[in-house]
Amino acid sequence: MRYFSLTAAAALSVGFGGLAHADTSLRPVLRPQPAASASDTTVAANPISETQNLSNAGFQTWIKEFFPRAMAQGIRQSTLDRAFSSVSFDADVVRRDRNQSEFTKTIWDYLDTAVSDARIANGQAAVHKHSATLNKIEATYGVDKYVVAAIWGLESAYGGFRGSNKTIQSLASLAYDTRRSAFFEEQLMAALTILENGDVAASQMNGSWAGAMGHTQFMPTSFLAHAVDFTDDGKRDIWSDDPADALASTAAYLKHHGWKTGMPWGVEVTLPEGFDYTQADREIRRLPSVWAGMGVAGVGGAVPDHGPAAVLLPAGAQGAAFLVFDNFEVIEAYNTADAYVIGVGYLADRIRGGAAIRAEWPRGDRVLTFDERIELQERLTAQGFDTQKIDAKIGPLTVDAVRRYQSAEGLVPDGYASLRILERLRGG
Repeated sequence: MRYFSLTAAAALSVGFGGLAHADTSLRPVLRPQPAASASDTTVAANPISETQNLSNAGFQTWIKEFFPRAMAQGIRQSTLDRAFSSVSFDADVVRRDRNQSEFTKTIWDYLDTAVSDARIANGQAAVHKHSATLNKIEATYGVDKYVVAAIWGLESAYGGFRGSNKTIQSLASLAYDTRRSAFFEEQLMAALTILENGDVAASQMNGSWAGAMGHTQFMPTSFLAHAVDFTDDGKRDIWSDDPADALASTAAYLKHHGWKTGMPWGVEVTLPEGFDYTQADREIRRLPSVWAGMGVAGVGGAVPDHGPAAVLLPAGAQGAAFLVFDNFEVIEAYNTADAYVIGVGYLADRIRGGAAIRAEWPRGDRVLTFDERIELQERLTAQGFDTQKIDAKIGPLTVDAVRRYQSAEGLVPDGYASLRILERLRGG
């Protein structure tokens, strides 16, 4: 969980196949560069950070040094021997982790794939097939079964794309690399603890190249904290063809992070003419009835007072608008990309039989490149609208700077960091 953070007005990156059909994962992660040939077993130093050259010989030495650390954490020698019996250095996963290049998509392009007709139909079929299990999960945890199904659909295409990398080999290779060794060693230790507990055999512990596992792609530490044995067979099995434990574990995760039963993630709304776009801020929260008094109307009718909600404009004033509730933030705990959260919520609504988003998207727009986002921040700051950081991240500080610039220029202050804004800054 929590793979990659992204702002609502920005793009997101799609991993494991990108612009593919409904049989691939749409978890937003940075897309890896193509791997070198399989015969290349040494990874050169990262041009961005100083790292040693990595090789299988060095990896085997690292494993010998790692074993005592693992045993000090309660992992038995026999468990380690079985887990590492056929493990070798995987240069490809290290290369993927080091060379994560941007492959950005607009929110509408992402939703076109994430909530395609095929993915909706497959989701409805999956919910029908597993209705008894999903109904029981919903009754047990109070989490909307359609949201659980939507996460399943985006993470593994309803179990069709669970990942085939050997988890121990992937995590050990990434822990051996110096770039993020502490993080991946923690995940490796957690994976070994899972084996020690007997939830799965090492030969069956497979997942993504980065160590995410099962139907809903749990990282090992998240598994230890939140996975449940919903089938009462003595194992928390998120890997097998039976998705029950994985789906229940996802619901348990969401419940732990504050899911509120009966509350939607969000609803599409229309904004009145003359709306004060400075009010479209995640920190500004009002009951829907209060928003309604300001002219913010639900597309499908009056929005009940489920709780305080904020106006979200994922594509600025020219795209769809939503009122988002506390459960939006709960889904963010699973993955912080706003586009992913919208994708989960929208897919859940469509599987349930809800209507498509009615507003048009500004499909003539494209996302800003990394260099353009840097330029945007530099030009805003140089013209007196300090972004406080020059980091290419369109976060709250940059959104606020864009809003102040828009207000000063007599533009709609929606904070949307578009190419039009950058071009205007270039001319100013």
